[in-house]
Amino acid sequence: MTTLPMENLDQAREACFAINSKMSREDILAHMKKYNVRFLRLQFTDIAGTNKNVEVPASQFEKALDGEIMFDGSSIEGFTRIEESDMLLRPDLGTYRVDPWPSESMAHSNHGLVAHIICDVYLPEGVAFPGCPRGILKKVIAEAAELGYEMNAGPEAEFFLFQRAKDGSATTITHDSAGYFDLAPTDLGEKCRREITIALEQLGFEIEAAHHEVAAGQHEIDFKYDGALVTADRLSIFRFVVRKIARDMDLHATFMPKPIFGVNGSGMHVHMSLFEGERNAFFEEGADNEGISDLMRYYVGGLLEHGRAICAVTNPTVNSYKRLVPGYEAPTHLAWSMRNRSPLVRIPARRGIGTRCELRMPDPSCNPYLAFAVMLAAGLDGVKNKTEPPKPVTGNVYTMNQRERARLKIKSLPANLGDAVDQLEKNPILRKALGEHAFTQFVHAKRTEWHEYIAMVHPWEVERYLDRM
Repeated sequence: MTTLPMENLDQAREACFAINSKMSREDILAHMKKYNVRFLRLQFTDIAGTNKNVEVPASQFEKALDGEIMFDGSSIEGFTRIEESDMLLRPDLGTYRVDPWPSESMAHSNHGLVAHIICDVYLPEGVAFPGCPRGILKKVIAEAAELGYEMNAGPEAEFFLFQRAKDGSATTITHDSAGYFDLAPTDLGEKCRREITIALEQLGFEIEAAHHEVAAGQHEIDFKYDGALVTADRLSIFRFVVRKIARDMDLHATFMPKPIFGVNGSGMHVHMSLFEGERNAFFEEGADNEGISDLMRYYVGGLLEHGRAICAVTNPTVNSYKRLVPGYEAPTHLAWSMRNRSPLVRIPARRGIGTRCELRMPDPSCNPYLAFAVMLAAGLDGVKNKTEPPKPVTGNVYTMNQRERARLKIKSLPANLGDAVDQLEKNPILRKALGEHAFTQFVHAKRTEWHEYIAMVHPWEVERYLDRM
């Protein structure tokens, strides 16, 4: 596979980056005309975080960039009822990019390039739709800005690469037997990771590392932190690119948290910090405080106080809780530490501009916009109320017994999706962050998912009980 086989595509991408920071509607139109961009995908996500798009041809570019493309919101999960279904896609001009691969039609003719742009969802009367996940994150970001802070986020999204069956369907058969940081030939995903990395770089990502993870067939590609909105946008694009490149290489990529029993699941540790202008507000010089500020301590206190409710959004599937079990390096308890990786929140060793906290329970199945929104809302609540966290844990939480955890006042994360949704439903801070529409739709969707699951008879039950009872 060659990611950029056409000179015109390479030139279009470079020209896009050259003007992107100051890109206007006219700049984009001129760019698309000059480089023969033939189709534009208007992208957004539903409440579950699934990528959606409306694709328009060149004749509709002006209308699209003016935010006049309408779609049926009643067909999108968590949006609106059928009697109030019309919605508009308003593009964020700074997210315009040319896809780093040719369209299928380009291989046989001169049908032009394909570009994409990320959109906010609006109502026909011109006001923001309150259930738009991207708009929800922007609202919480604005609340942080009123306090003088900007959240930076850096996620580490893991994924599995599996073989496909002869009919093209996905399997859970891994294509290698490699482990953490292994090299080829045991790591057969190396070529696919490189193609993904190249494509991401051509979309403007700064890739910091790519490597094999602990489980066979499991991988991680890390990109540099940025503001919460930019990072959420990139996560949305990242998942699309990973799946697309894997499919082109006859593999199946999945961000399912726990696809295989008995091995490590896929997490998405999120590194966070608050900045005041150019200054990292989480850092404060001093040996007695280990270089972390009171504000950072309060932020961690907020994460811990609301952690059980956050879980419903950051770990939003039935399968998510198959990962959050003892024995597989995923956190199961509400505690924090300096460098110790067993608690929920870890403070990496770096200080100065790199001071940050790492929330370790999220997984890559979440909606990145909603996940960042509830994380930031919880942290800000801790800052506003000066929420003191308990003392940081120095021991291994995984090996502590119940009495030891009780003595240290360490609570457990929810055991399943139903418990997590119960916690979310009782949390007024996160309810306010999500807004009434998204909160109601999300809780309803997750309750439905949980009830469907517990009503099913699973193979494990049949195998265990059928002959015994």
